[in-house]
Amino acid sequence: MLPNYYRYAAIFTYEEDGVHVVFPDLPGCVTFGKDEEEAARMAREVLALHLYGMEEDGEDIPQPSSLRALAEQEHLESNEVFMLVEAFMPSFREKQRTRFVKKTLSIPYWMNAEAERIGVNFSQTLQNALEEKIALAK
Repeated sequence: MLPNYYRYAAIFTYEEDGVHVVFPDLPGCVTFGKDEEEAARMAREVLALHLYGMEEDGEDIPQPSSLRALAEQEHLESNEVFMLVEAFMPSFREKQRTRFVKKTLSIPYWMNAEAERIGVNFSQTLQNALEEKIALAK
């Protein structure tokens, strides 16, 4: 069973152009905000997205390091601070499951013309066909 919450330490680096955020325990999980408030919001978002991707790919999710351990490992500069960032996953997972993605496809010209003439909703038709195909494959 997947956890409802993840909590990881992030390093917020205050620069002239904004606040850069990295997660020492999660290489590649980085973001940026124009100010501290936006950086904190973006950090929650990128953390949830990064961990969701790891869950979907079946990757092992590392245990978060303690702040004490990170403080001993990471030598922060005067413009850097640690911040705990939490991701609430149930609502994020649901949002990802119900979001729409754009697909590009090709159909014969005559089929397109005839479908438009009779007012076919292409998205709904494709969704219905895919649902049927998925059900048959189970």
